[in-house]
Amino acid sequence: MRISLLLLVLFAALPARAGPLELEGHFQQGGLVYGKTEPTARVTLNGRHVRVTSEGRFVIGFGRDAEPTAAFSVRFSDGTAEERTLQIKKRKYKIQRIDGLPRKMVTPPESEWNRIKAENARIAELRAVDLPEPLFESGFAWPALGRISGVFGSQRILNGEPKRPHFGVDVAAPVGTPIMAPADGIVVLAHKNMYYTGGTVMLDHGHGLTSVYSHLKDVLAKEGERVTQGTPIGTLGATGRATGPHLDWRVNWFAERLDPALLVGPMPAARATE
Repeated sequence: MRISLLLLVLFAALPARAGPLELEGHFQQGGLVYGKTEPTARVTLNGRHVRVTSEGRFVIGFGRDAEPTAAFSVRFSDGTAEERTLQIKKRKYKIQRIDGLPRKMVTPPESEWNRIKAENARIAELRAVDLPEPLFESGFAWPALGRISGVFGSQRILNGEPKRPHFGVDVAAPVGTPIMAPADGIVVLAHKNMYYTGGTVMLDHGHGLTSVYSHLKDVLAKEGERVTQGTPIGTLGATGRATGPHLDWRVNWFAERLDPALLVGPMPAARATE
C-alpha cells in the first residue's frame, strides 16, 4: 500500500507529455520555417500568435536583420506547453554600388512623395492580412528564369549615397519574358504603374505569406483572381525605377522580409548564366 502511494505521488509530480511538434526550414536571417503540431495547439513566435491549419500546419519567418534568438512556444490542448529558444543564423550581405543614375532615380521629387507614401501604405496594409487558406502548401518555384543580377539583403549605394537594403532577388532576362506565379495564391494587387516598382503584382499565399513582382512590362493578373503555380501573371520589363530589364521578386511573412531564393533553391544552371 505504501509503495502504491509512493508511485502515485511520483507520477503526479511528472509533467504531462507534450504534444507533437515538427519544425523544418531555414533558421537564418531571411528564412522561412514550416511547422506541424496538433491542430488545436496555440503557437506563438516572440509573443505573436501564429495561425495553425485544421491539419496542424503553420509557417514562421525571420527577417533580414532578425535577432540571434527567437522565443517560440506551443501550448497543447492538454494544458502542457513546449518552449524553445530558436537559434537564428546571422548572414553577411553584399555591398552593391550603382553609379551614374539620374538624380530622380535616387531621390524622388517632392511632387511624388504623397503618391509614394500612399503606394507604400497600400502594400503594408496587404502584408498585414492573415489569410486563413494555406495556399503556400503548393510549394514554390522560380517565377522567371535568367541571370540573378541582385541578391537578397545587399546594401545598395546609389551614386555614392547609401540606401535601404535590397529585400528581393533580381532576375535579368529579355523584355517580355513570362512571369509565372511561383505558388498558389490570390492576386491582391495588380497595378500597371507604381512609382518605384512600375508594373506590379502582389500575391497572398496565406498565413501572412505574400510575394511581390515588380518592373513588369505587362500586368496579366487581375485583383481577386486565384492563381495556381505556373499561371502567367505578367511579363518582364523595366518599368518604374529600374536600370534595365529584370524582375524584382520579394517575399514577406507579414512585415518580415524573407529571401525568395531560400524557397526555391539555385537557379537552374542552363539559365543562370544567360
